[in-house]
Amino acid sequence: MDEYQWIKCPVCGENTRVKLMADTELKHFPLFCRKCRTECIINAKQFKIEVIEKRKLDK
Repeated sequence: MDEYQWIKCPVCGENTRVKLMADTELKHFPLFCRKCRTECIINAKQFKIEVIEKRKLDK
């Protein structure tokens, strides 16, 4: 069985709708949090997340 974790929003800490598996690598991935309405561009590798850019989406 593969190990996975939900990605948490870097701003508010809530779970997003994206799961990460142990061997997944993301580069310049647009991660959206529906709770705080923030989009973060992230890199992820082995459950370590690096935030490149944050921006608040107003509607």
